[in-house]
Amino acid sequence: MSHFSVLREEAVSGLRIREGGVYVDGTFGAGGHSREILGQLGGGVLYGFDQDLSVLQAAYDDSRLRLRHNNFADMVDVLKADGIGSVDGVLVDLGVSSMQFDQGERGFSYRFSAPLDMRMNQNAARTARQVLNDYSMEQLWYMFSDYGEIRNSKNLAEAVVDARKVRPIETTLDLVAIAESNARGSKMRYLSQVFQAVRIEVNDEMGVLKKFLKQLPEIVAVGGRVVVISFHSLEDRLVKNYLKHGSFDRQEIKDSYGKSIRHWRMITKKPVLPDSEEVKQNSRSRSAKMRIGERLG
Repeated sequence: MSHFSVLREEAVSGLRIREGGVYVDGTFGAGGHSREILGQLGGGVLYGFDQDLSVLQAAYDDSRLRLRHNNFADMVDVLKADGIGSVDGVLVDLGVSSMQFDQGERGFSYRFSAPLDMRMNQNAARTARQVLNDYSMEQLWYMFSDYGEIRNSKNLAEAVVDARKVRPIETTLDLVAIAESNARGSKMRYLSQVFQAVRIEVNDEMGVLKKFLKQLPEIVAVGGRVVVISFHSLEDRLVKNYLKHGSFDRQEIKDSYGKSIRHWRMITKKPVLPDSEEVKQNSRSRSAKMRIGERLG
């Protein structure tokens, strides 16, 4: 399948590129957003982060592009080690790359028979196999409910526990068999939700997003922009609350004098969504939501 960078033009427009500036694409992937940024950057610098070494090895060459094999949550440390004290904008696309979905052996998709892996960073310790075989029923229930938004998540968690008593859950097809026997509504949608939940847990995607957002005031210059494209309601809620309130629970952050501390002005009152033409070209974009914040002084 061809790779489509979701909301490519809208996202880069939201960064409000300053020629000669320093920018970060926190989720480089196939480099579609980065190409768009480079097209407007002039003599500036663009850092591209990705924890998947295989996508960086396939990247194109550009003297202005500095690729780093790191998670975007480690952005501040990496940039400061390079002597970068501030940047003019940061973009992250929280979706899984089409390239990763279509590499059957990675275990991201229910369409292929593969070992249960699902690691974005292939050097990471935790795999989908470990999650499904080692987590308690309560942990699995929470995972399927919160990350997959699966209505009968308790039943599914119990089914996983029952299945692994017979033999370990080893492959994507093992998980598909368990999920299909418990599916409600559209079987394909149900499978997508199940695999999404496991992937989010394996890669600690919510924890990574929180860490990333909290460090942004350290590195984004006053007047700089942050653009986040999310694909899950929990992700979007975290981004919205952070940009609007400065916290994840909508509680205002105050200094020792009781004065509210505001780091961001939300540019997008409502999330930007793909138009019908983009969804037609790339069905995976249908759940995308983009929010933009601008760094205050």
